[in-house]
Amino acid sequence: MSSKPRPPRTDPPARPGPSPLPAPDAALAQAGRVPTLAVLMGLLMTSATPFLAGLLQGQTQHLGRNVLYTCLTVFLLGMVWRGSVWAWRLTVSFSMVAGLLVFIVGMLAGAAAWQGWLVSGAGLVYLLLGTALVGTASIRAFLDTRWAARSRARARGRA
Repeated sequence: MSSKPRPPRTDPPARPGPSPLPAPDAALAQAGRVPTLAVLMGLLMTSATPFLAGLLQGQTQHLGRNVLYTCLTVFLLGMVWRGSVWAWRLTVSFSMVAGLLVFIVGMLAGAAAWQGWLVSGAGLVYLLLGTALVGTASIRAFLDTRWAARSRARARGRA
């Protein structure tokens, strides 16, 4: 065995952190403000329409539960507007799953009554609005600016 001294241990160079996303175009982000609000309001209206239609017809048997659902929907969509990524993910997921289920139920009901086609239409509306939150460039740019501002505010709060 040789008694050579070991060279001092050096840690490997630190990997650079994840590169920040490129800043979205400011004009595109500003143009996405109104479409984002329209999509979020469309999701709220589509979700609350059956409840409000039941109220107009005098159906109040599940009033507390329906008011709670509507309030939670308003809260979730408000969080998306404020720039919460988890709320956006939940909203997109809920709109896709609900849209698919509502569409299928409407198709099944459409075999017996014409109102089933209206239900299928509501399912398509959910699917289209959820897709718009993901696939419309101006909406994504607007939400990206909200997310960036929210993460900067959180980083300043930790420092």
